[in-house]
Parts: sequence; structure tokens; C-alpha cells
Amino acid sequence: MRNKKINLENEFRRIINFFFILLPALFLQFSFLVSCQSDITSDYPLEPIEFTKVKINDKFWAPRLETNQQVTIPYAFQMGEETGRIKNFEEAALVLKGEKEHGEFHSKYPFDDSDVFKIIEGASYSLAINPDPELASYLDNLIAKIKAAQEPDGYLYTARTIKAEKPHPWIKKERWANLSISHELYNVGHLYEAAVAHYLATGKRDLLDVALKNADLIASVFGPGKRIGVPGHQEIEIGLVKLYRVTGKRKYLDLAKFFLDERGRGEKRELYGEYSQDHLPVVEQREAVGHAVRAVYMYSGMADVAALTKEKAYIEAIKEIWSDVISKKLYVTGGIGASGRIEGFGQPYELPNASAYCETCASIGNVFWNQRMFLFTGDGKYIDVLERTLYNALLSGISLEGNRFFYPNVLESFGQQERSPWFSCACCPSNITRFLPSLPGYVYAVHDDQLYLNLFIQNEAEISLKKHQVKVRQETTYPWEGQVRIILEPASPLEFTLMVRIPGWARGEAVPSDLYRFLEEKTPLPEVTINGIKLDFRKDDLTQGFLPIKRFWQAGDEVEVIFPMPIRRVIAHPRVKDDEGLIALQRGPLVYCAEAIDNGGRVTHLVLPDEVKLEAELKPDWLKGVVVLKGEAVALYAGKKEGVVEKREQPFLALPYYAWAHRGRGEMRVWLARQEDKTRPWPQPTLASRAKVSVSGGRGVAAVNDQWKPQSSNDHSHPYLHWWPNKGTTEWVEYKWEQPVVVSQAEVYWFDDTGQGECRLPQAWRILYLAGTEWKEAQNQTTYEIAKDKYCQVTFQPVKAKALRLEIQLQKDYSAGILEWKVK
Repeated sequence: MRNKKINLENEFRRIINFFFILLPALFLQFSFLVSCQSDITSDYPLEPIEFTKVKINDKFWAPRLETNQQVTIPYAFQMGEETGRIKNFEEAALVLKGEKEHGEFHSKYPFDDSDVFKIIEGASYSLAINPDPELASYLDNLIAKIKAAQEPDGYLYTARTIKAEKPHPWIKKERWANLSISHELYNVGHLYEAAVAHYLATGKRDLLDVALKNADLIASVFGPGKRIGVPGHQEIEIGLVKLYRVTGKRKYLDLAKFFLDERGRGEKRELYGEYSQDHLPVVEQREAVGHAVRAVYMYSGMADVAALTKEKAYIEAIKEIWSDVISKKLYVTGGIGASGRIEGFGQPYELPNASAYCETCASIGNVFWNQRMFLFTGDGKYIDVLERTLYNALLSGISLEGNRFFYPNVLESFGQQERSPWFSCACCPSNITRFLPSLPGYVYAVHDDQLYLNLFIQNEAEISLKKHQVKVRQETTYPWEGQVRIILEPASPLEFTLMVRIPGWARGEAVPSDLYRFLEEKTPLPEVTINGIKLDFRKDDLTQGFLPIKRFWQAGDEVEVIFPMPIRRVIAHPRVKDDEGLIALQRGPLVYCAEAIDNGGRVTHLVLPDEVKLEAELKPDWLKGVVVLKGEAVALYAGKKEGVVEKREQPFLALPYYAWAHRGRGEMRVWLARQEDKTRPWPQPTLASRAKVSVSGGRGVAAVNDQWKPQSSNDHSHPYLHWWPNKGTTEWVEYKWEQPVVVSQAEVYWFDDTGQGECRLPQAWRILYLAGTEWKEAQNQTTYEIAKDKYCQVTFQPVKAKALRLEIQLQKDYSAGILEWKVK
């Protein structure tokens, strides 16, 4: 009987936890109704409504969630197989069985295990909403492979277990010996999240037992009085908290806190530095630095641990860090991470557009973090940032078809970007698969007698409030229109407070700081009616960005909110030099951009004066339905005489930023010129720009004759040609014309990223021309100059040819690149 009782208690625990833990990265306030071993007595003050209780049925998000289940998740598993990620588990199992002495690591990075775990997590969320026997069977087989790859003591890390004859350079002889980069602890953090999701979705313990066995091993190795070390990439902290929530075993929570508390303490180990947020103890950190994804995962983990332990110093730290991000380091799209070199934060107000990183994973992590901050405080400013990121920087990361992806999400393109079918480092696609199914869990939250309406998405929800059931229905075409109808159906008349978020953009606030502001000062408040009767209110009546409506609610009561959706011009803080003299366009929560295909072939020559009136127009059959912005812009063209600029009015069109890059490559801009000196006139064609370009395998071929003037040899703001990772080789770039041309001069602006990468000035270069079928060297009349930060010119005896070749000898141990090559 005792065993039967325990089984029933465990099953009851599983059902209760299903609704609270299955949300990725969200952990809510609750007490276990059954507590064999749990001592969880506190959590976040606010409790989000679990995503299984909210059914989205609109035309904006519902198709995306369906695409994620039917396209993205199967595609991600397919790529996991084709790229060897899943094969790694099979190979590790063969080594453990003794069938191989040395296996072969089939993918590129030791952290590739984590991609498989994230896709399992996303698939589990999908199973929780829409049962799929075929998908469930696939997961069973995949989990069996993972289980077979686990070493007897619980260790799970295929890159080491495979025992490759030539192991990856990140793999050291001993376990845990290279935590700064090995990703041993990062991988299993995602394992824990996947295991909890799968267990709560299916009731099967297979993967959960694997996770617990591994976590028990790590808890036996790390901790006070044991091994001292922290992961280079944070994530295990979030996973350990999930294990604590599902098991009630305090050691998992304590281990998560240990890994956080040991960061920045160098008494017993060498610190990793700012890149991994390991430069100061976490409670002393006040600025966002380093790798953006690592950072927001750490801040999310700190919030989780603080919610369960009441560690106030954690909350004080991440509140200060949040203010630093929102006031100095946030892109207008909600993206974070200005520096591609470190995939992370730059200096205050350093927000370049063309070289913006804004990694998709960082946007997902930013949503996680802001949701947690909201659950602590009930402050709508965190949902404002969450919404901005969700609709713009995050959603841009996946194509409308669900099988193409952006890793960085730039705010300006010169035509070199397009979404990729996959990446060798595929953290972003796998992260998307697990985030999208959880979206319904962000719509509502409750606290005491308050029901928070956070996101405006058409849905039907069943909510438990004060031990009463309340059905809620939203009817809206948001984000295209601002009308939202909220129909309440309490099981019986019930007094409670409906907290309706009035977004910052609807209150005249671009972001909750002075980093961005709307050019237009007047902002009409939304209209609110209750059962057709107007509710008068002022900004002062709002509580942390929410409009509280307290009353006895009856079945059929209806609240209607009409948010005015004017087209807003956004300007940046004066210290953001990259946006000086520019404006961005926003309507509702959506940030807009201009693409070349809609604006005559280019956008970098356009000026959008402040007085130009713009209108919104719905295109229901275009890009799966969008509202575009239309008006007139001024296009600038360089005249035939130097210094002469011609101006022409032309039609202007902007589309939502998330929808760009679906119709081929071309220029794109989020920030548009307000005045003529902030744009570049469309240049006159030159010999170089009319040539067809080919190269010896380099990247960025179109950059060499795009006529952009470099600012320096380390200019990353515009495209450049480079041959990295080739080093010490002889390379070339070639111009071809339809008819022979006479050329006697060449100018080259070399790319050199000293201090950031491995491109350097070349060892030597020369010009060759095609004579018949033979390449001949041009007879130079001046020396071949090699210098940084200038055009290096050579003059040679005139040649008449249909092709010209620039040949480069790379320095030993270095690569090289070219920003621009002009010929005369």
C-alpha cells in the first residue's frame, strides 16, 4: 500500500507541476500540494497562467505556432541527424559498450549536444498541447540513444565519451578541466530543461532519470568543500532550479546558487573575465558586459534562485543591470549585443546598425529575463521591453516558412544578409523551437485578486483566481489594429481586479528610459469601455503601467480597449552617434524598416523628412499579411560633376522589421535619414562598379566595388571581402567587363582587424591583366603601397583588357581582406 501511495503522490506531483514547470525559463509561485521531500515555501509573487491553459487562435501568432510544430521542429531534428549531432550519441554508446575503442565526433562543437536537448524540449511542449504519436515515438527512440551515451556514473558529454583519436581542442584529459570553454555544464543545463519538459508532458521518466543521475554526479563533485569551478557559459543554473521544482530536492537549488556565488571570486581559481560575467561577484555587478546570451541566462538564473531563497542582493544587482541595458545598450528593435567580436554588449551607447549582433538567442534570453523581472515586481515596463523584443528582434530570427534563420539580426544591410537553412553553431534555431510553443504562457498572470493582462493576442483562456474559475477571451487583430475586446466569464459573480497593461508606446514612451523617444510629443490615451460605458482615466490612475479595474464581474462582462496606433517617428539619445540625424518608424509594438525591393532598388540614398505624412495600409496577401507604411521620400543622386547632387521625390514603403529578407537580398535600413547630410547619394557608375567580380574563394565578393567609402581599415560598418580562415596563401580578386577597357591605375583599401581578428595587411600584391587567354603582370610605374587606413595606389602602363586581376600574397599565419578596389 505504501508503494501504491507513493506512486499516486508522485503522479499527483507530476500533474500539479505540469502547469508550472513546463514553461521554459518561467517558474511560478506555488506550493506543492503533495510534499514527500519538498520544502518549497516561496516563489515569485506573481504567477503566470500556464501555456496549456491559453489557446491562441489569431491570425498572427497561431500560424507561427502551427508552423513551429509542423515545420520547424521536424526540420530541426532532421538537421540534427544530417549534421551528426544525434550520431554523436550513437557513437558514444558504441564506445561505452566496448564495440569501439575510439569513436568519431561527427559534428563541429562540443556544445552540439545542447541543440538536441533544446529541440526535445520544444517538441515536448508541442506534445503537451497537440498530442502526436509519431513525434512521441521519435522522442522515445532519441531518448534511448541519449541514455545509452551516458557513462555509468552519470557523466554525459559525447565529445569526451567518444574518445576520438584527435579530440576537439576544447577537450582536456580530465573532466571539468576546461570549464571556461568546454560547455560540459552548459550542455546538461539544457538536458535538465528538456528532461523536466518531457516528463511533465508525457509522464515518462526516461530522460528525467538521465538528468537526475547527471545532476547527482555534478552535485557530488562541485560545491562547498568540494571542487570549485563555474561554467563558462551559464545555463545549468536554470536547469538545476527546474530539477529542484520537480523533485523538491534542495541540493539542486543549492548547487545553482553555488555556481552563481562562485562567479567573480578568484581565491581558488583563475577568473574568466568580463566575457563570461566572471569579473566580479554577481551581487557586485551593476553593468551588462560580455557575451549577451551568457549574461541574460545568468540574470534569469539569479532571478529564479532569488525567488526561491529571497536573496535580495541578487535582485538589487539585476535591477541595476537591467537599467544599464535599457538606458544604454538596447536596440530599438529590443535586440541586445552590439559587438560581433564577443557576441555581446559594447560600451554605453555603442549601438552600430550594420554591424549590430543582436543574436536571436540573446533576444530569447532577454524575454526570459524581463518576464522574471515582471513576476517579481508587477511592473509593466518589463513587459514593454519583452513585447518590443518579441515582435521585432526575436521574430526576425525565423522565416515565415519556419525553416530559415538569422543568427545576428542587423538593423542595416547592404545586401549581404539572408536567412540561413542552418548553422554549424545552431543554438538559435534550436532555441526558437522551444520558445515559440511557450508563448501562450506570457499572456496572463495572477496575484491575489488581480488578473494581469500582459499581451494582446486573440485567445481563449481558463484561469484560476481566488480558487474560482474564470474564462477569458480576447478578440483582436493586434498588432495590426489597436482594438481589443476582453470577454470575462467567471463561473459565478466574482470580485477581482482586472489589470490591463497600457503599453509604453500607448503612453508616449518609446522605452522605459531616455535612450529612445518619440518625435511627436502628444499621445492620446486609449479609450476603455466596460459593457459599452466609457471609463475615464488619466495616466496618474495607472499602477506601474497597468489600468486597474476592480468590480464584481459577471459572465459576459466585456471590456473594450482601443489603442490609437499612429505612426511614430523614433529618435535616439544624442550619445548614440550611429543614429544621429536618423529616425526609426514604429506603429504599435512593431518597428519598421525599408527594403530596396520596395524603394527603387536602394534605400541608403533616401531621406524621409519629418514633415512627410505616412499612411498605414493593410496588405492581407503580402508576406502572410502585413500592415505597411507608405508615403513620399526624397532620393539623392550624385551628378556627373563632382559635388552636384540631384533630388527626386519617389514613393516610399516600409514593412515590419521581422518580415524583411523574404524576397531576395538587397539593402535594408531601420534607421532612415531625416536630413540630406545623413545619407549617401546614389553614386555614378564607375569602371569598378560596372565590372563582374569573382574571387579565389573569399567571402563578401560584392563589397569590393560597392562604392562605399571606408572609415578605417577596421571598418565593420560596411561589407568587406576577406579570405579568412585561409592564411599565408596566394589569393586573388578579379574584375571582368563585357568589352575591353583601358586601365592604368588601381587603388585598394585594405581590411585589417588587428585586435579583433586574424586579417592583416598583405605581404605583397600586384596587378595582372588578361591578354588573350594568358594573365600578364602590369608594368607598374609606382610602388605597390601597403598601409592601413588609406587607399593604397599603384600606377602602371595603360593596358587594354576585358579582365583585371588583383593578386595578393597573405602574410604567414594571417589572412587578409579588402574594403574597396577602385580602378581608373
